[in-house]
Amino acid sequence: MANRATREAFGETLLELVEEGVNVAAVDADLAGSTTLNKLGAKYPDRFVDVGIAEQDMVGVAAGLSLTGRVAFTASFAVFGVGRCYDQIRNTVCDAGLNVKICPTHAGVTVGEDGATHQMLEDIGMMRALPGMRVLVPADYRAAKAAIRIAAETDGPVYVRMGRHKVPEVYDETFEGGLPYAGVLREGADVTIAACGVEVAQANAAADLLAEKGISAEVIDVFSVKPLAEDVILGSVAKTGHIVTCEEHMVYGGMGSAVAELLAEKCPTPQAFVGMRGFGTSAPGDELIAHFGLDAAGIVAAVEGLLA
Repeated sequence: MANRATREAFGETLLELVEEGVNVAAVDADLAGSTTLNKLGAKYPDRFVDVGIAEQDMVGVAAGLSLTGRVAFTASFAVFGVGRCYDQIRNTVCDAGLNVKICPTHAGVTVGEDGATHQMLEDIGMMRALPGMRVLVPADYRAAKAAIRIAAETDGPVYVRMGRHKVPEVYDETFEGGLPYAGVLREGADVTIAACGVEVAQANAAADLLAEKGISAEVIDVFSVKPLAEDVILGSVAKTGHIVTCEEHMVYGGMGSAVAELLAEKCPTPQAFVGMRGFGTSAPGDELIAHFGLDAAGIVAAVEGLLA
């Protein structure tokens, strides 16, 4: 399969769910072409609401739809669909435990040329801090389809993080994921590389480079950041004794922090963090991944530094 963006799975999967009889509705904030919800709106206009550039209203409308029995999804760019309406997500959705799914696209630096104002880097931390919220970060198109299905099947708030950038295929059509779920993609003995989202493909590439240097890396896809698949992570570090966490997100509060909290409590382990430490800038997504050390070479450098 050709490289596809995780956002491409959104509209397609909601269409499938409607046609399977799931009582889905979606609310967008004037970005349906980019989020791909236009596919749902074109075929099932009674399942789609566009509130315009009003993300707070988007969450409020979704909350109301959930109270009528609908499985309500929201969509916008991550910087708007989380940042502009955090109050509504916190106080309207999570405090009441409503069946609303926050599913923005265009997360991370791979939004690219849109620049720092549109590159959401704090959303995983914001969402995983909320009581009752689950957080899924799919690695590719098929993982994103699975994440949307899990969100629809799970009662209560779920956050699914998707991107604009086309990413390499990691999984085939049999992938189902789970809550919690972390998959060991490659076994190793010297170091664990735990990655999520676009960084999973980079972690796989880094493991190949490390093997050429005689370093055996175990690669884990942390598909579910909250809840964590604790046994998978703890089992891996018990074997390797070292871990590098990799995410297209700030190193503060994200997946790496979640792993560090787990290890601090249950299995203290030397850890290095690959992620963002400041705002991004405007450039093509691939260039930004390399510029900020989020590519395979950056992961290799982090592993070598940790092992040294």
